[in-house]
Amino acid sequence: MTNGTDGQRIVIIGGGPGGLTCARILQQHGIDATVYERDVDEHARDQGGTLDLHEHDGQVALRAAGLLDEFFARARLDAQEMRRVSTSGELVQRFVPDAGDTSAPEIDRGQLRSMLLRSLRPGSVQWGKAVESVTGPDAGPRTVVFRDGTSVQADLVIGADGAWSRVRAAVSDARPAYSGVGFVEAWFDDVDVAHPELARLVGGGSAMISDTDGAFFAQRNSGDHMRVYLVRRRPLDWMTRAGLAPEDTEGIRAHLLQEFAGWSPEVLRFVTDNDGAYLDRPLFALPSPHTWEQSASVTLLGDAAHLMPPAGVGVNLAMLDASELALALVHARSTAEAVRAYEATMLPRSAERQAALDGKADFLLHA
Repeated sequence: MTNGTDGQRIVIIGGGPGGLTCARILQQHGIDATVYERDVDEHARDQGGTLDLHEHDGQVALRAAGLLDEFFARARLDAQEMRRVSTSGELVQRFVPDAGDTSAPEIDRGQLRSMLLRSLRPGSVQWGKAVESVTGPDAGPRTVVFRDGTSVQADLVIGADGAWSRVRAAVSDARPAYSGVGFVEAWFDDVDVAHPELARLVGGGSAMISDTDGAFFAQRNSGDHMRVYLVRRRPLDWMTRAGLAPEDTEGIRAHLLQEFAGWSPEVLRFVTDNDGAYLDRPLFALPSPHTWEQSASVTLLGDAAHLMPPAGVGVNLAMLDASELALALVHARSTAEAVRAYEATMLPRSAERQAALDGKADFLLHA
């Protein structure tokens, strides 16, 4: 097809679900776009746990990408089950989805990324390309400078590079700030056999245990794995203050047991029985609302545009952003017009979501 973006050099920085969704939809419509990703390959790092893709955003994007049927072939419908458990280990509440409910099925992040990667033409993703800066005039072209000393010119740079986006600095001075709430992630393998008590407690989906000071959020992943997030209000440097280091698993375990003292031994298995080390995940957020002066040659999507506390909307919004931006580029007379149309919808939507979660990174403690 012919439109105003034909022949424009479009680069996408970031090979997560948002960036890959954008590239996939553009390619479907005959528009070339190259994704530059800092990871050296697809398997360079763990992609995180499971996530639910909602019918009104994440699934909308997959439909636009022509991948919805493939998603449902991989998704876990039964993992939509949700439980609330008391700190003494008693089942308080249970939600079991209706048979065939497809409103928010779960999929592992790595599986979603792999599906999107396989949908792109070979060579669409350039690996090991960490961005140093984006320079050049607002009207373009922009120069993307990589840490390996190479660079590329583009008429439109799409920042899909997450919380610590290097593209963001081209349009905004905003930086994420620590929310005061930290997650500590614990992993469990071969759950049904090695951790049967926790498997029975969590069921087939997710389980929440909380009081006003702390929370455990446990999620079943595929392959009989489980991830648990141990949530507290903590100083950003809590490990240093406690004389701990990330590799000091036993020391961290003892510290966590003190934080959650008084909870039953049954639920404290989430602290004592994990397989391997803990992972510190402090929560950051961008100022609310995060806006910027429109640029004809740079725009942002996902966490690069609107980093918020993890309330189940991050990847869904990133993919919806990506689909709307890609379709705007397909139909617009110019990249500037496409960016204008995209941001006119995306910015108010993200501002509304940011306002709802502003200062509420501890929402799990009030759930």
